[in-house]
Amino acid sequence: MSTQSDHGHELIPRPEHTPDALRAALAVVDPGRLDEMQAKKDEAFAQAVEWQSLSPVRSWVLTWARDIEIARRPDLSARYSHAKSHLEHEDQVTAQEALRELTSVLDEAMKAVRA
Repeated sequence: MSTQSDHGHELIPRPEHTPDALRAALAVVDPGRLDEMQAKKDEAFAQAVEWQSLSPVRSWVLTWARDIEIARRPDLSARYSHAKSHLEHEDQVTAQEALRELTSVLDEAMKAVRA
């Protein structure tokens, strides 16, 4: 796991981009999603064999690294939860702002894990 801390308080260090490191990190920050992670991993590996390409595996790694980045950083996690809870708001302006914020959080997390 990386020991860099770029954003203040973090629940755990940023994990390496390996299945075992991502699984260990998820077990700490969001253990309720472990079954989902395994199912998606199985799908990605099956698709990789079918396509004869590592692209599905790379996508799986980046998706879970991004989601773990959000979960391990309380600042991003709070922004993500708030935005997600307002996506279907009756006020269209509020819903659009929530979508923009959700996109911003996902982009920030992806940028962080690709750095």
